[in-house]
Amino acid sequence: MAVDLERLERVRDVLAMISLGEFDPAQHLIPLGEEDAFSSFEETINLFARQLHASVRENAQSIQKLESARSELEEKLATIEQQRLAIRDLSTPIIELWDNILTLPIVGVMDTQRSVEMTERLLQRISQGKARCAIIDITGVEVVDTATANHFVKMVAAARLLGTHCVITGISPFIAQTLTQIGVELRGVKTLATLRDGIQECLLHLRNNSALRAFEASSGQRS
Repeated sequence: MAVDLERLERVRDVLAMISLGEFDPAQHLIPLGEEDAFSSFEETINLFARQLHASVRENAQSIQKLESARSELEEKLATIEQQRLAIRDLSTPIIELWDNILTLPIVGVMDTQRSVEMTERLLQRISQGKARCAIIDITGVEVVDTATANHFVKMVAAARLLGTHCVITGISPFIAQTLTQIGVELRGVKTLATLRDGIQECLLHLRNNSALRAFEASSGQRS
């Protein structure tokens, strides 16, 4: 059958608009006028264009919802991370008790991850403030086993590598008895009963070091 060129161009234009993603049913549908064999094809093209346009809109809406959900999830994860860091800071506060004296009060159960985080935070504070003494107070620790004791030893050793005098306080009679029973010896680690004892030990250490430096300075001047 003979088809007018203008009708073929309208079909071509609709398909072109669809391929470019610019099809709008309100503007680009093929006008149906003549009732012939080709009009059913035009109708089919219109139906296809409408359905495709509807599918594209639904996909766009779905993608928009997914993007919104992703953004919301990222915000929630960021909030959770901030809360985790805040809880970590609250659970392992490092307090400056005196000039050059820091204390790390530990409460609860010690595990490897928490030990690593505590050690990192303690070493960071020592480096920032050049603290010369640190007190690890375990008054709030109810259970001490071999692994926990090893965590404390490593923490003290790491602080000493930065030139900081480090002691452990809060050794209760129960914990002392437990460590003895399981055969743990805190060799080379200064342990004291109370935080007050730890402060006195650190003050004495600072005074002795000051006196030693003053003596060395005077000796150097005389020589």
